[in-house]
Order: sequence, then C-alpha cells, then structure tokens
Amino acid sequence: MRKGDILYVVVPCYNEQEVLPETAKRLSEKLENLIESKLISKKSRVVFVDDGSKDSTWEIISNLHEENELFSGIKLSGNRGHQNALLCGLMTVRNLCDATISIDADLQDDVNSIDLFWEKYLDGYEIVYGVRNDRTSDSFFKRFTAQSFYKFMHKLGVNVVYNHADCRLMGKRSLEALSEFKEVNLFLRGMVTLVGFKSTTIEYQRSERFAGESKYPLKKMLALAVNGIVLFTLKPIRIILSAGMFFSILSFIGLLTLAILSFAGIAIPGWAFVLASVWFAFGLSSIFMGIIGEYVGKAFEEVKARPRYVVEEFINVE
Repeated sequence: MRKGDILYVVVPCYNEQEVLPETAKRLSEKLENLIESKLISKKSRVVFVDDGSKDSTWEIISNLHEENELFSGIKLSGNRGHQNALLCGLMTVRNLCDATISIDADLQDDVNSIDLFWEKYLDGYEIVYGVRNDRTSDSFFKRFTAQSFYKFMHKLGVNVVYNHADCRLMGKRSLEALSEFKEVNLFLRGMVTLVGFKSTTIEYQRSERFAGESKYPLKKMLALAVNGIVLFTLKPIRIILSAGMFFSILSFIGLLTLAILSFAGIAIPGWAFVLASVWFAFGLSSIFMGIIGEYVGKAFEEVKARPRYVVEEFINVE
C-alpha cells in the first residue's frame, strides 16, 4: 500500500524562532490537505528537530505540539550541526512512518514540492531528490561556489545529485538501509546516493529565507564540502601520489642536467635556485601533508565511534 501511507516531514531547526510559526502554518495546511484527499494517513506528522537552539525554538515547538497533534518535536541535548540533526530526525521516526520528507525550516525549500514528492512516491519511487531549477535567490559567490563544488565532486567520481541539498523523500526501506551507515562525519547527500533503490528527481524553485539569518555561513559550507570530498573519494590521495612521482622525476632530471653542466665546466649560480627549490618543496609538502592529515583526522574521529547525536526529549502522538 502506498496511497494513504504515513508521512513524516522532518524539519531541522536551529534558532528559528522568527520563521517557525509561519513554517508550521504552511506545513500544517499542506499535510491537512493531503490527509483530507486521503493521499496520506491521518497519523502523518511534522517533526521539528531542535538542534540545541539558544532562543525560544523549543518552546514554540512544544506549544505547537500541545495545540495540534500534527506537530511533533525532537530536542537534542546540544548543538550537533544540521547534518546530525537531520539524521537524528530520520532515524528517530523511521519506525513510525512509511516515508519521510526532509525540508529546511527557513522556507527556502518550496512547501508545495511535497505534492510532487508524494506523486513520485505513489509512482513507486523509494528515494526522490529535490533539485533546484534555478539559484537566482543566491548571491553570485554562493551560486558560483556551489555549482563549482558539484562539478568538482563529479570530477572526483563522487555520485551526488547536481543542485540537490537535503530536501528529499525517503521510503522506509531506504531509511533502514541508511541506518546501517555508521560514520560519524556526515555528508548525507552523498550517503543517500549510496543506498541505491529506485530513485528520481523533482524540480522546485528555491526562495529567499522567509525570516531570520542563515545558519550556514561560509565556514560551515567549507566544512561540509571537505567532508564530501574526504569521506567519499580517494582521488586526492592518488593525485598526491601522481604529483609526487612527477616532481620526483622532474627533480631527478634537473639534478642530472646540473651535473652534466657542472662537468662541462659551466658555472651555475646555485644559491637562488636552491633557495627557491627548498621553499617550493616545503610549500608543496605542506599542502600534501595537510590533505593526508584530513584523511587521518577523519579516520581518527571514526574509530572513536562517538554518538552522532543525543536526544534529550521526543514529543509525539502516534
């Protein structure tokens, strides 16, 4: 059975008190329409995941739950980051529903795309990726860096859906498969593609943030990009190996040339060349060691096997 299945919409939140009432209003209207149309079960819910907010986000979620059982809430014991909060929501509700749709709280993801997601789910798709059909709401810098990142990931052989972030539908089977992934460092848009199953995409227009400030500054975007590269491909290490071999051969040829010229009696001013070579080699080694260090650091974090999140409270009506 698919029509009338239980849908849980998972919404990670961090300091979203300004936008949360409007987000709840739009999502409740959407789900109530789907319930009235008998497309989803009346047991369907909107689950807000509070990622250790410092404002009144959890108070708003608690009030929403008391006023309407359509709303549920998960409170993390501290701030663990967007990826961990989203995964926590998915894993907490996976045994309570038939499918989930993840969407951001800031209303940049189109709430009406839920209809498109559900249509594809009814058509038999297990995973449906939300893809932005344009990025006009982004600044030039963000648009350029994001698109460059996707292209760079494809060049490295990482299977990510172009212009897809974390707005997606996942069925129960894919959620169970995702629960088998135990890594601590998360890059969900790469992990989900590894799950497999029948998948497709829907397109939607991403709007500007409804209210509040972005919770994904450049520092966090760079950290997510590093995780995506380091956790899903060994190509950087292979590039390092190839570059090392190239420079070793080049250095050998250079030394051989210098030796021949020296034996031929040609005077060679050596100090400038040596100094430049030393600094070049030092810089190159630093870059290489830094990249290798990223892999070693990630491996170190993985073997510690610390919990990716800790749930302080879960309010829900089944």
